[in-house]
Amino acid sequence: MIDSKILSSTTLRERPDFAYILDVISPGSRVLDLGCGNGDLLYLLKQKGIRGQGIEKDEDAIVECIRKGVYVHHGDIDEGLSHHEDKRFDYVILNQTIQETRHPGDIIKECLRIGKRVIIVFPNFGYWEVRFRILFQGKTPVTDLLPYRWFNTPNLHFLSILDFQEFCDIRGFTVEDRAFFTDLKQVKFSPNFFAKLALFQIR
Repeated sequence: MIDSKILSSTTLRERPDFAYILDVISPGSRVLDLGCGNGDLLYLLKQKGIRGQGIEKDEDAIVECIRKGVYVHHGDIDEGLSHHEDKRFDYVILNQTIQETRHPGDIIKECLRIGKRVIIVFPNFGYWEVRFRILFQGKTPVTDLLPYRWFNTPNLHFLSILDFQEFCDIRGFTVEDRAFFTDLKQVKFSPNFFAKLALFQIR
């Protein structure tokens, strides 16, 4: 049996990006979480009265979603989202998912077709610790947000905050909101250097 109060307080304390997303999305909104993992975010959205569903390809994670009582489909977003109607969702969320996809530009374009707004969260490869590990160790960095070695990482793309902002400019996407985090707090100063995690809301 899940203790919703314990899960909510613990998760929000450890995941400031979740807290930010919960603050942005209004009750009653329709949300699609792509690569929803074990369903923690969907569970928190459900507690707020937000109508969420997820897509996840990992079967163990799907079992966790079901245990939490959240609605999830088994699927691979790299195979496309054509079965969803235009503007079906108020928000589409890609939380630490986009860097694992084969064609992130195409997926984001599809997300903007099926969602009125898209929230994208990704680990910032421009973070100072990542830079220093490359500079002084000369190896692919291993950090708490990038915990894998080069040979077993699910990440296919390594991007910084500046990279993603440039991508949005090139594609003509409107950035409505941005937030940057390190550990348990937001980063306001020089986020491309000091933030571990970046959040963009686009349309």
